[in-house]
Amino acid sequence: MRHSLQLKQQLQQTIQAEISARTQQHQAQIAALKSPAPNRMTSLAARGARPLVLLAHGDSWFDYPLDGNALSLHGTDVIAQLQTTGAMPPSILNVSHNGDSSSDEMALPKQQRLITALRDSNNWINDKPDAILFSGGGNDIAGDKFCILLDYADSASGGLNLVRFAKLLEMVEASYLDLFAFRDRYAPGVPVFGHCYDFAIPNGSHPLCAGPWLLPSLAYCGWTASDGIPIVRQALEGLAARLRKLAAVPANNFVLVETQGTLAAADWANELHPYPAGFRKMSSPKIG
Repeated sequence: MRHSLQLKQQLQQTIQAEISARTQQHQAQIAALKSPAPNRMTSLAARGARPLVLLAHGDSWFDYPLDGNALSLHGTDVIAQLQTTGAMPPSILNVSHNGDSSSDEMALPKQQRLITALRDSNNWINDKPDAILFSGGGNDIAGDKFCILLDYADSASGGLNLVRFAKLLEMVEASYLDLFAFRDRYAPGVPVFGHCYDFAIPNGSHPLCAGPWLLPSLAYCGWTASDGIPIVRQALEGLAARLRKLAAVPANNFVLVETQGTLAAADWANELHPYPAGFRKMSSPKIG
């Protein structure tokens, strides 16, 4: 086997091992909630109160293994923050993986992963999650393919090619619509909660293991970092507008958590991700 194929296989095995470990931890929490043994959670359940039980599927905003740009022994992302929020934090089965675009997230292997999670009664108290949390669309825009969405700086354009960008949004919308159809089949009645990221700063900052995701494409097309700020903002506002359109359709049973404008410049660790305190700010809007 070629070395590159071996590395790819090892990566997939590592991802699966991580998700299996998360699943085991989650199932232990659910077992404790179902157990008759006296503890704080079961006494709450006896009084009719229990934590929300959620399923999370998404990108690095739900699966960020770093503390800013440094290695971390614990997650710092939105899901990690939600799991320590409030007097009764939710129990979240997180099957997310960083780097996924919305179409990656709804590709066949990921849908099969979701089906496995939903069909395992050990993951839920009432046979299905109270809600599905979804983070998708950011990686459809960012990364090396960002240059596809840009006009050259010496053209008469303002930067973002609106014709190409509209076609990208169609693909993002298709992924969300497929998520809703999937939910209707495998978890009917369960609401989906999404978010719209925040206004990333294309300054070239990145951890050693990944990125940068924005400035290289801008520079390739002749735009400076300063030029890139309104270009990136326009793209993210366009994504948010498309998600609002989906949330406005009652049949989609989709709630968009408005997150844009939450972070200050100092909250960003790199082009795409905030520091832990920034992720904490992003998790503070109401999820249920």
